[in-house]
Parts: sequence; structure tokens; C-alpha cells
Amino acid sequence: MNAFTRFSPETMHRGAKLFMDRGDAPSYGEALGMLERLRLDIAIGEGAACTEAGQIALLTAVNLARRTMLGGVRVICCPDEPCLTRLGAAATLRGAVLELGGMHSLAPVGGATTLVIGDPAFSLSDPRGLRVTWSEWSGGVVPIRDDRRLSEPRGGGLGPVLAAAIAVGDAFQSATGETPDAGRRAVGLSLWNPGACWMASDPGDTRLAWLPSRLWLIGLGNLGQAFLWCLGALPYSRAGDLAVTLQDDDVVQPSNDSTSVLTSASSFGKAKARMAAAWAEGVGFRTRVVERRFGPWTRRADEAGDPAVALCGVDNALARMGLEDAGFAGVFEAGLGAGPQGYLNLATHAFPGAARARDIWSRVSQRAATENPVGRPAYEAAAREGMGQCGLLTLATRTVGVPFVGVAAATLVIAEILRRIHGGAGLDACSLSLSCPGDAEVVEASTRSAYLGGTAPAAA
Repeated sequence: MNAFTRFSPETMHRGAKLFMDRGDAPSYGEALGMLERLRLDIAIGEGAACTEAGQIALLTAVNLARRTMLGGVRVICCPDEPCLTRLGAAATLRGAVLELGGMHSLAPVGGATTLVIGDPAFSLSDPRGLRVTWSEWSGGVVPIRDDRRLSEPRGGGLGPVLAAAIAVGDAFQSATGETPDAGRRAVGLSLWNPGACWMASDPGDTRLAWLPSRLWLIGLGNLGQAFLWCLGALPYSRAGDLAVTLQDDDVVQPSNDSTSVLTSASSFGKAKARMAAAWAEGVGFRTRVVERRFGPWTRRADEAGDPAVALCGVDNALARMGLEDAGFAGVFEAGLGAGPQGYLNLATHAFPGAARARDIWSRVSQRAATENPVGRPAYEAAAREGMGQCGLLTLATRTVGVPFVGVAAATLVIAEILRRIHGGAGLDACSLSLSCPGDAEVVEASTRSAYLGGTAPAAA
């Protein structure tokens, strides 16, 4: 918590900014205090704890929640099983929970939303409990009183990552009053068909057989780190079958810890590309690092062995305008909403597609700026404490950010590649809000084309 106590662009908690920009908190300290009053309990059954998918769901939920619900994330009666997923660096599941910032508890304390994974050995009396459920291509939550569940396969994949992201997002919305029915509803998303019912649209015979083998990641902040986390959850037969080129010219700031899933206090001040490469190499991926900003000078080259497919997670409209000019055969990108009204929103695009990147982002760059929150009480308090107008304006330009939206967006981007590899329909664009993810708006690709990025076999 010490990293966030100073109110500056480099140290500000992006979740606390929600309460500042909405006018709910009279100061940054009070906004931070509101996050510190949010807690989450997670109960996992022994059966789920013995599976790779159950562990992926648990570790993803812990990783996301500890960055937003600062009162603590407790895992109730966590079985001391060997860690089966590459997302955990520790030898045991309990150790992986601790490494990611979670705590262990023998029983629920009360006063917190409880996420349920699998079938815990004890019953939950709290009606705010949410069951985390997933399939190969879908994920979401249902109230614990609801008997519906997806197939919950045991192996790795995007389903448990998506389910955990939606679960933490719904718990956060419930605790903050953001969405009236959050925490009391069934809510989820199909990655195979985002516009369809998530409980019914999963194609049972479309199992993961092939995975991307070479990717170029542009930007290693919130979205870029979420891409890597999702890739780490995929069932590669050998982790070394994936080679990633990691591009970013920035360094890790304390504020990144509130939104970016690979960031911790030990990474503050390090180059983002090198920090991400160290994590990826720890997982077993092969890496190359590009410590230059993406721009007109960026060109991929076949003779250099550069990946033909890129994932983009930068939030700069000018950089995104040039995504189709760097020589990639395909670019898959995502953008996140901003401000207290839009922070739950996300959108994805695939290029080449129905619209050109330059046309999309030239329109965005010409739009009027979002509402300036400097007149809100928390900013006025900062001014009274001596912050100058320049500093206030800089803080105002920083977006509200929560990690579960970035991870949900990353599952959609990676799923777009997987769907095309497995012969499914491509989407040129998809937009939705985690306040109601099932109401996704999609633009289907007019033609189906072969995936040109290279593939590797998935584990049987």
C-alpha cells in the first residue's frame, strides 16, 4: 500500500481515481480508503484445486482482486496441492496464492463477497456468493443459489481466465454500487460467439488443438501484460513453442501495480519490456525485446525472423493509426474505456478488416477531450495542499483503470486468434461493457482467411 499513498501521476492508484472523478471522495486519501474497505473471499474445492483450470481461475482472481480490493483477498481452506499452471511460480498452490498477494484463512470472516470455485467442503451462508464457472470458450459467474454450471474442463485455456475476470469485476461492481444487480445475477461471455448466450453457445467439439507460435506484443502496460497472462494460461505442449517479441520503451511506475497483472513492487523502475521478458522466460516462452516506441519507424522483417502477427495494447491513437503500416500480416488489438462512466468498456479490432486502422483512429484523435475532473472535491483538496495547476491537469489526464477489464479484453483478443486457427468466423470488431458483457456488439469479417502467424500443438 505504501506505493500508492503519495498523490502523483506516477504513484496514483487508478482505481481510487474512480471515486475522485465521480466526486464520491473528498480527497485522494479518502478514495484510497474506500478501496481499502473492499474485501474478497475465495473458496475453492479440492477437486478444482487439483486441476489446471481450477488453479488458473483461482490465481487469476487473486491477482486481479488484490489490485482493486485493497482490504485483502482471502482464500478459504486452500488445499496444499502442487501448482499445475505456469501462472504460478511457487511449487504449491498455497505458495502461488501468497506470491500473488493473497492470504489464507480457515473460514470466511463475513462482510465480503465470496467467489466459489468448484465444490468447497463447507457450505456458504452468505447470499452474496458467486460461483465461478467456465468451459473451453466461455466464462462467467452465477449466484451460488443457482444450480447452472458450465462444463468446467480440467485443462488450461482462456475460459477460467475470463470467468475469474468477470467474477472479480462483478464483485467490484457490487461492492461499489456501480451496477445495481451485480453480485446477484448470472453474467458471462462466450469467446466463440460474443453476441450469443454464454451459457449455451459453446461448441463442444471445438477443442483447442493448435496455438499461436510467434507473436509480437506492442505495448506492455495493462493490456500487454494481460496478453502475456492469457498466453501463460494456454495449454502448450511445450512452453518453448511460443516465441514473443516484446516492445515498449517505458518503465514500470508504482501506479502500474493497480492495473497491470505482472507488476509488483519489485519491478518498479525497471524497463517494462525487460520485466515482461523476465516473466515470460520464467514461464518458458522464448523472448526478444524491442525497447523503442512503436511508430512509423517500426518495420517487421521476414529475414530477421520477426513474427507475422502482432497484438497491440497501446492507448495512443496516433500509434494505433499506423498499425497496418509496419508490415504485419495481421494485427489484433484492444482498447479500454476511460473515465468514471466508461472504465468498464472495452473494444477490439482485427486488421486487415472492414475498416482501416488509420481511419478509425484518426476519428478518435479528433474527438473532443473527455470531461475534466479538476473541479471535483479531491482535486480541490490537492490544490489546497499545494499541488500546482500543471500537476492537477496531468493527474486529470490519467484514466480510471481496473485490471479485470484489461484481462477480459485480452481473452477476447487471444480468442480471436484461436477462433481463426480453428476455422471459426473472424470478427473485425467487438465492443462491450463488463456491466453487461452479454450485450456485445460485433462486426463479423466478410471473408474467412487462413491464419498466417504460425502454430504449435496444444497439449492433448
